[in-house]
Amino acid sequence: MKQLPRLTKRQIWNMSIGFLGIQFGFALQNANASRILQTFGADIEHLGWFWLAAPITGMLIQPLVGHYSDRTWTRLGRRRPFFLFGAVFASLALIFMPNAEILAALIPPMFVGAGLLMIMDASINISMEPFRALVADKLPLDQRTMGFSVQSSLIGVGAVVGSWITYAMAEWFNVDKVAPSGSVPDNVVYSFYIGAAVLIISIIWTVVSTKEYSPRELEEYTGEKEDKEVAKAEKDHGIMQIFKDFAAMPRTMKELGVVQFFSWLALFGMWVYTTPAIAQHVYNLPVSDTSSELYNDAGNWVGVLFAVYNGVAALYAFLLPFIAKMTSRKTTHAISLLFGAAGLISIYFINDPDALIFPMIGIGIAWASILSMPYAILSGALPAKKMGIYMGLFNFFITIPQIVNGVFSGPIIKSLFNSQAIYALIIAGVSLLIAAISVYFVEDKEE
Repeated sequence: MKQLPRLTKRQIWNMSIGFLGIQFGFALQNANASRILQTFGADIEHLGWFWLAAPITGMLIQPLVGHYSDRTWTRLGRRRPFFLFGAVFASLALIFMPNAEILAALIPPMFVGAGLLMIMDASINISMEPFRALVADKLPLDQRTMGFSVQSSLIGVGAVVGSWITYAMAEWFNVDKVAPSGSVPDNVVYSFYIGAAVLIISIIWTVVSTKEYSPRELEEYTGEKEDKEVAKAEKDHGIMQIFKDFAAMPRTMKELGVVQFFSWLALFGMWVYTTPAIAQHVYNLPVSDTSSELYNDAGNWVGVLFAVYNGVAALYAFLLPFIAKMTSRKTTHAISLLFGAAGLISIYFINDPDALIFPMIGIGIAWASILSMPYAILSGALPAKKMGIYMGLFNFFITIPQIVNGVFSGPIIKSLFNSQAIYALIIAGVSLLIAAISVYFVEDKEE
């Protein structure tokens, strides 16, 4: 059996550059979706419900994308067609989401916004998971940690610019940051247009610069000869085969599922509630204020804070392979999650907007690790011919906790904490702490 060829650093970067654009769009969504939905009339206790559109769609889409990307071969390969298709629809959703009020005569704009959020997240998911499978397809075992770390770095760069751009448009380029009630400010609208362009260009870069191995080449490298009749039967009975693969998932994947559950429970809470939490807790605004200049200042500052944690993640991702080599991947991930837990909980004790930068350092450390370490551990426990489907099924452990958070967090925050969103961030910090403890129960086969 041949060994997968080692790739140059340039090749690893080229195959991952599309993640920069994906995360640019994802960061715009995370930093501004709650703000846009509140502008269109969504209440604090209902925000999580509107955000549910994204993880539910991802949960349905990801396994299908993984299943068919393992078995669908075209002139572009098996992963790249999904990159391109997802990028086109994600870009369209970025263009239309901040303009949802144009359909107000037919549908309330907050429902249009939620629908576009669903389309955007589904499209990003269609692009994202095949990227992770591509790393496992192309890189030998000893380069995979580096490959996932490069992805994390590019994710960080894209997310820094995507999170920060609304602030820059308002404060540096004097684009209007306040709009009439029920409309999204121009600085947000133009930022989404730029995000759409960056997303489609970066995906095309990867599609053009990266060659995929043919089925015959993969058989030579992995030693796993595909039975064509079995493969055709599995493709033709996609849904049932997905359930069978889910039931047969490796032990490591199940154990990582617990870690992922609590990690993404925390992340979803942070993305949904940071803007109202900081507007209320730090800027001392009432729950009902969703359109004043001070509220928009808070929203723009949240974009800067998200840029900080993503910038930290981009830098820390370079250190992950070295820290993992000196300790272990499990220890690296557990310590990183502890930093994130400390960052989220500490926000409660801060009243100065500038001081909020410090918690973002811990959150950025956790985010970099969440984006790479679980996948590096998982890839060594998966059969090569089912890499796509299991990477897609692994997404269940990302979407299910978001759905749980989205269903229950709004009523909990309203009834127990009088709609004070800061307590959602404390719950998120405790959740990351549980995730850190859970890491030590995971079996890492390569270690």
